[in-house]
Amino acid sequence: MHHGPEVRRRKLGAELRALRTAAGLTSGEAARRAGWHQSKVSRIETGTSGVKPADVRLLLDAYEVEDGQLRELLLALAGSGDAEDRPWWHAYRGVLPPTYRDFISLESQATGMRTLETSVVPGLLQTPEYARAVTRAAVDGVDEQRLDTLVEVRLTRQGVLRGDPPLRLNAVLDEAVLRRQVGGPEVMARQLDRLMEAARLPQVTLQVLPFSAGAHIGVTGPFVIFSFSNTSDLDVVVLDHLTSSLHLERKEDLQAYSEAFDTLRLHAMPAEDSLEYIAEIRQDW
Repeated sequence: MHHGPEVRRRKLGAELRALRTAAGLTSGEAARRAGWHQSKVSRIETGTSGVKPADVRLLLDAYEVEDGQLRELLLALAGSGDAEDRPWWHAYRGVLPPTYRDFISLESQATGMRTLETSVVPGLLQTPEYARAVTRAAVDGVDEQRLDTLVEVRLTRQGVLRGDPPLRLNAVLDEAVLRRQVGGPEVMARQLDRLMEAARLPQVTLQVLPFSAGAHIGVTGPFVIFSFSNTSDLDVVVLDHLTSSLHLERKEDLQAYSEAFDTLRLHAMPAEDSLEYIAEIRQDW
């Protein structure tokens, strides 16, 4: 169990080590190709020190890695380097805590996202009004200017669903998400309309876990599983807490949460029935 930046360094280092091994190079040989001391390669591969995108490029060139998507993913895990390498959320670094920036980074590079939500609509599917009400409640004493910025970030994040290719989102929503009043009845009505629109997108699968399902494995709290098409070694589970986020990277943790999500999907309504159920609840609002 690790905080975001550390898990990113560890995953990046492990992947670079695997690529070096696949290239048939020792760490000393890799260091000579890069013009470094061998200890620098070791520190990068063990995740004990940070690494600049330029250094990652140098290693990928040395290992003759030509997969463009894999290169982009590993460069994103390296973080921000020169101005041209910096992602859009770097402009908000003074407002967003590091754990949130790290979450956005993973979200932007993932090919798949599985999420259980027990209290609120997933951020990628929130309307501006709903996002504003949720943020105001979650961030104590937030002023209007910062509130505007946080909502702007939330809405900008939603661009991953319109990417090429788009993020594949599988969400299981507890019925409480649909019935908890956030921002008032009109806000809720528009939010459920948005959910129904999203549910019809080919890259989005929504399932409702009704109250009638009773106690279930998700009662311990919401979670997110990010998946990456290039290598499952980069998959990660994210758990949100009041003041921080925790990242689970061990294979046994990933397997446990993946199995839990599969179980939740079995207990939830099928996607088509969920859409009809959302429409029914929409009438109550």
